[in-house]
Amino acid sequence: MKSYQKLKISIIGAARSGEAAAYLAVKCGATPFVSDKSPYESISEVVDRLKLAGIEVETGKNSESVFNCDLMIISPGVPMEAPVVVEAQKRGIRLISEVEFASSLCKGRIFAITGTNGKTTTTALLHHIFSLSGIKSFSAGNIGTAFSEIALECDENSLVALELSSFQLDLIEQFKPEGAAILNITPDHLNRYGYKIENYIASKYRIFMNQSGTDLSLYNADDPVLKAHGYKGALIEFFSTRNEVSNGTYLSGKRLVTRIAGKVVFSCDTSDLKLRGEHNYANAAAAITLALKAGVPTGIIRDGLFTFEAVEHRLEAVPSQDGIIYINDSKATNVDSVIYALKSFDAPIYLILGGIDKGNDYNLIKDLVLKNVKKIYAIGESAHKVIDFFGKLLPVEKVTSLEDCVLKGHEEANQGEVVLLSPACASFDMFRSYEHRGKVFKEAVREIAG
Repeated sequence: MKSYQKLKISIIGAARSGEAAAYLAVKCGATPFVSDKSPYESISEVVDRLKLAGIEVETGKNSESVFNCDLMIISPGVPMEAPVVVEAQKRGIRLISEVEFASSLCKGRIFAITGTNGKTTTTALLHHIFSLSGIKSFSAGNIGTAFSEIALECDENSLVALELSSFQLDLIEQFKPEGAAILNITPDHLNRYGYKIENYIASKYRIFMNQSGTDLSLYNADDPVLKAHGYKGALIEFFSTRNEVSNGTYLSGKRLVTRIAGKVVFSCDTSDLKLRGEHNYANAAAAITLALKAGVPTGIIRDGLFTFEAVEHRLEAVPSQDGIIYINDSKATNVDSVIYALKSFDAPIYLILGGIDKGNDYNLIKDLVLKNVKKIYAIGESAHKVIDFFGKLLPVEKVTSLEDCVLKGHEEANQGEVVLLSPACASFDMFRSYEHRGKVFKEAVREIAG
């Protein structure tokens, strides 16, 4: 903490991670200054909390004052090409991510997870397993709790399950997890990376860049992008749902099996898991491998697998009384996630699609949509793109609100059919976050169909 004492730290972005970083900076004896281009009205609650804590905040701009600092922390929602970031680089100001800041102050054992899909489920499952071990444990990062919120609560024995987006990895310097995994890589956030998947891949691989010795570098052996890009890191292991691996965890029939140096050290029956589907068996395999690396006993890992419930906003069934199946898959912010969702139901689907497009290629779901979807409700900023692509293939209707989507689904779907919110897009055109979008959907279901 001494390294931050008396420093002036500018924090760009007043969302969850920016707010948490500001409080952590104060605890370190630094002077934070928070700057957010959003108008005060849209972030008033955060601004008021920061000011109540004696932290200086500006809204609606990034003024010249932000450059009067020793260090600048960039929130994950702020792109690298933002003028304030570009100017700070020109001036030679040190730029780091909130994850780098928090990790430099965290004494705990960090197990980090990234990938295009499955991060939240895998991180939540790993934390669930950690929590059953009796060891002080935390989940943080992209999963909902900012890393800065819990960094100082960790001692040397604490276990941290950390979900990381590519944005959070872009500005790490010395971040060094004891165990790290890339679950998969498919095109996502290409609007943020100059529409070049190579830049997105490079960002993901940063999770391994400081690992050494016995640090675990875990890869999905089934992912063609990872295979083509090569395996880099320290102690390299794999997980797979299609092939046996000699070091790592794989699906063998209906069992998940872990081999280390060719020796079976763990196995369990997938029929005992509450999670279903090949993608979730892959998530479980990654969590098992990381938990074993953390030293969690095999019996506790089994208990964790067998008692873990699916996470909120990921293929979450919303109770209703009209006989229609309402599914909240707001976490599906890319096309690949929608593939999993469309494969999960046999009944006809009314699909809610749209938001902030991140370079989506809807050809990837075209066949599944034609097979499984009865109608699409197009919402948000990218509604026109959804209509342009699917409008000649099946019924597509532009809808102005999520509440109206639920109302239309309630009126048009038959009993046993599915109204699925799986938007394939970011949420920030209409909502604060994907969690906010999911909560609005669930509340609408309760009001209209509950």
